[in-house]
Amino acid sequence: MSDSYESGPERTFAALPAARAGGFAQTWWGRAWLTALEDAAMDSEQVKSGRRLARAGAVGAVSVRPGRVTAVVRDRDGTSHRADVLLQELSGVQWDRFLDMAVERAGHIAALLDRDMPPHLVEDAAAAGVELLPGMGDLEAECDCGAWDHCGHTAALCYQLARLLDQDPFVLLLLRGRSERDLVRELQARSELPSGTPEEGEPEEGEPEPEGVDAAEAYADGTILPPLPPVPEVPAEAGLPPSLDTERDPAPGVDPDALEFLAAQAAREARRLLVEALGTGHAQHSPEAPLTLGQDAVRLASGGPDTSVSRRLAEGSGRDREGLALAVRAWEYGGRAGLTVLEDVVPLGAETLARARAALASAWEDDERPELRASHNSWTVVGGRTQLRLGPDGLWWPYRKEHGRWTPAGPASQDPATALASAGPQE
Repeated sequence: MSDSYESGPERTFAALPAARAGGFAQTWWGRAWLTALEDAAMDSEQVKSGRRLARAGAVGAVSVRPGRVTAVVRDRDGTSHRADVLLQELSGVQWDRFLDMAVERAGHIAALLDRDMPPHLVEDAAAAGVELLPGMGDLEAECDCGAWDHCGHTAALCYQLARLLDQDPFVLLLLRGRSERDLVRELQARSELPSGTPEEGEPEEGEPEPEGVDAAEAYADGTILPPLPPVPEVPAEAGLPPSLDTERDPAPGVDPDALEFLAAQAAREARRLLVEALGTGHAQHSPEAPLTLGQDAVRLASGGPDTSVSRRLAEGSGRDREGLALAVRAWEYGGRAGLTVLEDVVPLGAETLARARAALASAWEDDERPELRASHNSWTVVGGRTQLRLGPDGLWWPYRKEHGRWTPAGPASQDPATALASAGPQE
């Protein structure tokens, strides 16, 4: 994250180094900010000029305060200009609605504190009548170069701010009128119990006594109980199941080879779950939903069963042999998310579609952008053999046409240009 210091309701960020090639914004909200700039600017050449200035590192320290962001931008001829971009602050009523909504959904607060802004946070805010992200015409420009609309200097400032928004969405909330410190304080105040509310653990009048052991008593018992056993070490590899070769014919309907395979996969899955349980932050994540029969068949098939077991898995999951092979490849690249992108056509809502278009528009320079044909959640290179698919997780998945079928070509990426490049050449 870039260095910054805070003074009252204002934050100042040190100048960022020149940007690498590729898209400026990596997050969907950063790309939405740039879309608002590109939709509002009357002269697209000024936007391109601003992008070049920002990429060259010509934007100085950026000052962000409610309703305004300011920086000095150095032009190509060495002259400097003060550039300002204005965004209307939210009203007191709008902030009350946002805070009430955030308190009701603790996950929103946790996401913001983790420097994330999930789409459903913005959608819930919009449902409460609060538009967090700027729309067309919301970004006003002021520059001492004398331009009456967005010029290269204000556009460069917008591109630089998109990089800061990527790192910290609280920058957007500060622009809308509240600093992180003020927001956290107000959220804490709203989360406090109102007067007259029973203390935690105290039954209300007429309520039966709770079953179980009092928490204080259970905590005190911890001083006399033996310590917990040490955390188990992760084995170097999954255990091998015993052989089922008893030199006797199996009972009718029993397939020893299939049973040995299932036992081996159970050991492999147990080791994976142990590694996951011992990982950092495991306790903060909710458990995933159980796999469906079709998903579990693909998981098992990824373990490399013999032909007879593979055929049974394909038939049991409603796939043919090639379909199961494709599903296994998708699973190896991205688990259940990769499988969903392969097999499910995901219709996109208007807001998700707008974010996708913004991501595609900013991922390449104008002279490098491929011609794409859209259909549902996929974008196919016109005249080529590669394709991008947008997953429900907001990631871009690369695909390549092989033998007449679209085939997963690599893991997902946040950047559509990176994902498409991993799909290989168009020939």
